[in-house]
Amino acid sequence: MSNEDLKMMSTRNSQMRLIKSLLCFFMVLLMGCDKRSETSFSKEDLVLIPLPQSLELNKGSFRINKDTRLVIPGDSLQPLAGILNDLLERSAGFKMALAREASGDNFIQLKKKTALTEEAYKLSVTTNRVVLEANSRLGYVYGLETIRQLLPKEIEDTSKISNINWLIPNVEISDAPQYPYRGNMLDVARHFFDKAYIKKHIDRMAFLKLNTLHLHLVDDQGWRIEIKDYPKLTQVGGFRVNQEDKHWNARGENSPEEEGTYGGFYSQEDIKEIVAYAREKGIRIIPEIEMPAHVMSAIAAYPWLSCTGEPIAVPSGGVWPITSIYCAGKESTFTFLKAVLTQVMELFPGKYIHIGGDEATKTNWKTCPDCQARIREQGLANEEELQSYFIKRIEKFLDQNGRVLIGWDEIMEGGLAEEATVMSWRGFQGGWEATQQGHDVIMTPTSHMYFDYYQGSPDYEPVAFNAFVPLHRVYEFSPVLDSMSLSQRKHVLGGQANLWSEYVSTPEHSEYMLFPRLAALSEVLWTPEAKLGWEDFSVRIQKMMERFDLMGINYAKSAYAVVPEADINLDTKEISLRLKAEFPGVEIRYAQDGAELSPESRIYESPIQIDSSLNLKAAVYKNQQRMGPVMDKDFQFHKAVAKPVTYKNSYHNNYKGGGETGLVDVLRGSKYFKDGRWQGWINQPAILTINLEQPTRVSQVIVGSLEEQGTGIYFPQEIKVEVSKDGKTFEKVGELKREFKNNPVAKIKNFKIGFESKDNIEFVRLSVEPLENNPKGGGSWLFLDEILVK
Repeated sequence: MSNEDLKMMSTRNSQMRLIKSLLCFFMVLLMGCDKRSETSFSKEDLVLIPLPQSLELNKGSFRINKDTRLVIPGDSLQPLAGILNDLLERSAGFKMALAREASGDNFIQLKKKTALTEEAYKLSVTTNRVVLEANSRLGYVYGLETIRQLLPKEIEDTSKISNINWLIPNVEISDAPQYPYRGNMLDVARHFFDKAYIKKHIDRMAFLKLNTLHLHLVDDQGWRIEIKDYPKLTQVGGFRVNQEDKHWNARGENSPEEEGTYGGFYSQEDIKEIVAYAREKGIRIIPEIEMPAHVMSAIAAYPWLSCTGEPIAVPSGGVWPITSIYCAGKESTFTFLKAVLTQVMELFPGKYIHIGGDEATKTNWKTCPDCQARIREQGLANEEELQSYFIKRIEKFLDQNGRVLIGWDEIMEGGLAEEATVMSWRGFQGGWEATQQGHDVIMTPTSHMYFDYYQGSPDYEPVAFNAFVPLHRVYEFSPVLDSMSLSQRKHVLGGQANLWSEYVSTPEHSEYMLFPRLAALSEVLWTPEAKLGWEDFSVRIQKMMERFDLMGINYAKSAYAVVPEADINLDTKEISLRLKAEFPGVEIRYAQDGAELSPESRIYESPIQIDSSLNLKAAVYKNQQRMGPVMDKDFQFHKAVAKPVTYKNSYHNNYKGGGETGLVDVLRGSKYFKDGRWQGWINQPAILTINLEQPTRVSQVIVGSLEEQGTGIYFPQEIKVEVSKDGKTFEKVGELKREFKNNPVAKIKNFKIGFESKDNIEFVRLSVEPLENNPKGGGSWLFLDEILVK
C-alpha cells in the first residue's frame, strides 16, 4: 500500500469518526446517546470494600436505565430485587422491571451455577448485559452488593439525582470469602437499641459482606428479649432507674423498691421480624443469653435464681466484681434456663446459641449450701469445675436440640464442653488452646476487635473505654496465628468485632464507634491475605467515606487526626516536631501562635523546629475541606526542657514515656494511659533530679499527672520539691498534699508548687508519692508527664 493510499485511508477514518461523533451529538440532543462502550474506568475508580478475590477491569461500561430488566429466577429470590431497586427508585426515579428469563440485551441476570461454593459469586459486566452467577442466596446477595459499590456513589442519595449516568464498569470478578464467620456483636443490654436501628445496621453489614450479627441480649443492666413463661424478665429486668446523666462508673446503687423507667426490650414479634429481615440480607443472628454471671437483671425479676434469694435492683451502671450470679446448686435454675432457651431456639433458627460464661465471681457459690452439695454430688474439685459442670449441662441440652453452644473463653476453665465453640476475647491464647483441643474458634481479641475502645486521641473523641484500637490495628488483624498447625487453622472460623455499650447510648454514637473500623474488619476476613495492603485500603476507605456520607452513616474521622511527635537535640536544646496522621500521604496544614487555621495555611512538609513556647494548630485538608479534628496544642518551653534527668526509682518497663528526657520534652500525654507519653510507677514513689546545667532562678514547679481510677491509676498523694546549687545539699522549698477523691473519668491535672524565688539553682529534685491506700484494692499506679520548671 502506497503512502498516498495510507493518507487517503487515514482521511476516511477521520471523516468517519467525525460523522459518528456528530451523529452521537445529535442523538444526545434528540433522545440521549448510549455511550456505555465509550466510557473508560481506571482501577482507581473502583472503590470496593472488601476487595474481591479476583478482578479484571475491561474497557467500557454497562448503563442502567428505565428499560433495564432484572432477571431473577424463582419466587424465593424475588425479594433480592430490592437491594438495587430500592436505591434506584429513590435516587434515579425508576426501578428495573423484573423478568424470569433473559432475552436480548440491557439486563442484569441472576444465574445459578452449582459449581460455586455457598458464599461465592462470579460477576461478568459487559456493555450489553450483566450476569451474576452464584449457588445460593448468599452468593447473590454479595454479588448484588458488589454491583451496588460499582455504581456511582450517588445511588445512596435519599433524593432523586438528575444528569447522571448509572454506569457499572465492565469487569470480570470471581469472589469468595477467606473465612466463613465474619461477625459483629452489638451490646443491646447495657443500652437498648430499637428494632429500626438493628435493621439499618443489618443493611450496612450486608453492604460490607459481613454475615453474622451477634446480639448481646442479656446483662446485669437489662434483659432485652420477651420470654412468655417469665414475663417479669422484661417487665422488671428490662428497665432500670434512669441515671443516664452520670458517668457509667459513677452511678449509684438502686433500691429494689424504686421503679425502673429507662430501658426497653424486643417482643417475640420484633425478634421474628429482625431474624426474617436479616435472612433476606444474608445475615444470621446469634442470640447471647448470659449465664451464670451478668444476670442481675434476671435475678432482680426472680430473686430465687440466686444463691441468697435476696431482692436486688437492676443496676444502672458498672458492677465489679460480679457476685450476684445464678445458683448452680438449685435444680430450679436449670428448669428456668431450659425454658428460656427453648423459647430462644424457637425464635432464632440458626445453628448457634451464645451463653456468655464470662466474668463469674464465685464468692456466693463458695458459701452456698446448694452449690457445695452439687460439688460433692458430682465429685467436683472446686467452684471452677462447678462452672464447667454448669456449662456442660447447658451444652448437652442445646446439643439435644440440634444447636451448638458458643461461649467466651472462660468456658474453658474447669474443662471445656465437648461440642462447644469458643469465642476468644482475652487475647489469642484461649483460641489457640481451644483449636489444639479440636474445638472451633471465633477470634475476637480485645487488642484488635473491641470497638468500644478509643480509635483516636481521647482529647478529641467521645467517651469510650480507656484503651486504643485505631483503624490500622483492625486492618492488621488475622484470626489465624503463625504458630498454629494446619489442623488448628481449620478450626478457626473467623473473627468478630464487639461493640460493648456501657458508654454508647445512641445510634449516632454506635455508628461512630463502628465505622470505618467495621469496613477494615470486613476486608481482612473476606479478602485473601496476599491482596491486603494498608496503603491501598487507606485510599479506598477515604473514597468510601464519601458514600458513607450519602448513606447517612455517622462515621469517625479519627484516622485524619494529626498527632505530634518530638525529637530533642540535647546539644542545641531545640525540639523537632513531626506531624502525622493515621492515613498515610495526606495533606497536613498548620498555623502557629494564634493564627487561624484555614485551607490556605502552610502545608506541613518537614519537621518544625521550636526553641520557645508556641501554640500550634494543625489538621488534614483535602480539596480545600478540613477532613478531621483540629490539633490545638500549646508547647510550653521552660527552664528544664531537654535537661538531664536522673531517677532514684526508675519508671516501669511498660510505661517509659519517652525515656530519660520524656518528662522534659514539651510533649504532653493524652487521657489514654498507653499513648507512649506517660511514665509510670507502681506502689513506689517517683524520685528524680533535673540538672539545669547552669545557675537558674526558680520559683515554680508544675507536675503533670493522669488519673484513671478504673485501671488503678491515681493522682499523687504528696509532692515535695527540693532545690540545690551543687547537687549535694538540697533545700525543701515546696510541698503539696491532697486527699483522695472518687473520680469516674480519665483526667489530666497540673499540680503547681510555687515558692519564693531561689537564685543560682542548678538542681531540682522531686519526690512524688503515689496513693497509699487504693480504695479498690491492688496496686496504685502513678503516671507523670511533663515536669515544668519556671
